[in-house]
Amino acid sequence: MKSELDHIIQNIDFENIDKHPNILIAARIWDDRRYNAARVCYKFMRMIDDLVDDRKAKEEAISCLERESMTEEVNAWIQCLMKAPGDDLFLGELIETINTFKIPLELFYNFASSMIYDLHHDGFNTFEDFLSYSEGASVAPASVFVHLCCLEEVNGEYHDPGFDVISIARPCALFSYIVHIIRDFQEDQLSHLNYFALDILEKHGLNPSDLKEIARSGETPSSFRNVIAEYYDYALEYEQQTMLEIVKLSGELENRYFFSLQMIYQLYKLVFDRIDPYNGDFTTAALKPTMPEIRKRVMDVINEVVVSIE
Repeated sequence: MKSELDHIIQNIDFENIDKHPNILIAARIWDDRRYNAARVCYKFMRMIDDLVDDRKAKEEAISCLERESMTEEVNAWIQCLMKAPGDDLFLGELIETINTFKIPLELFYNFASSMIYDLHHDGFNTFEDFLSYSEGASVAPASVFVHLCCLEEVNGEYHDPGFDVISIARPCALFSYIVHIIRDFQEDQLSHLNYFALDILEKHGLNPSDLKEIARSGETPSSFRNVIAEYYDYALEYEQQTMLEIVKLSGELENRYFFSLQMIYQLYKLVFDRIDPYNGDFTTAALKPTMPEIRKRVMDVINEVVVSIE
C-alpha cells in the first residue's frame, strides 16, 4: 500500500491542483480503473453543465425556441446512454464505464433533470426549490463518487454496494454545494448566475439585482452578511451529518476508499473554514484556497492513510 501511495502522489498534478475538481482530486487515491471511471462520468456531466451555464452566462435572454432546443439536446445525451454508441468513442467509453461499474442510470437522469430546470428558470423561489434542484446538480455527481468508492470488487468483477449511496452522499453533497455557492458568489454573479434562493434574500431585504451590485463593488452590506450567515448555518448542519455518514463507513471500506471520502470532505472544509459571515470578504480572491493550501490539505489526508497502515 505504501508503494501505491507513492505512485498516487507522483500522479497528482500539484502544480495545477487548484484547476482540478475536488471529486477527481479525491478519486486519485483510488486504483486507476475506478479513477478513470470517475473521470469519464464527471467529464460527461461537466459537458452538460457547461452547455447550460455558458449559455446562461450570456446577457441576452434565452428564447423559447432555443430553450426547447437545448432541452432536447440534454435529453438526447441522456437517452444515448441506453443505445449503441456508434462511432462516438467517448460515448462508447462512458456506456462501457456505466455497465462495468454498474452505475445507476437514475443518477444521470436526476442530473439531467436539474440541468433542464436550470434552462427554464432563473434561480430559485425558495430554499426548498434549491434543495430539490441539488438532488440532480450536486447529489447525483456525489452519488456516482460514493458508488464507485463503495463498490466491492471480487475477481475483477464489481458488485453493487449493500447500502443506499444517495442517502450517504446527500449530506456531503449539500455541504459542498452550499460552500461552493458562497465561494463562487462573485464569479457567478459577474457571469449572470445566481444560486441564492429568493425567499432567503427577501427575508433579509435583498433581491437578485442587489447581489450583482454587491459582487461588482466588493462591498458587503449587513443584509448580505445575514444571508451568508443563514447559508453558513445550513452548511454547518450538513457538515455534521456528513461526519456521521463517514463514521458509519469506517471499517467497511479499504483504507484508500475510506480516506477518499475524508479527502473530498476536507477539500470543501478548507473553503468552509475561510468563510466568516460577519467579518469576512466574499470575493473570489478571499475565498478560493491557494495551490499550496490545497496541496497541504491533500498531503495531510494522504499522511493519515500512511499512519493508518503502519
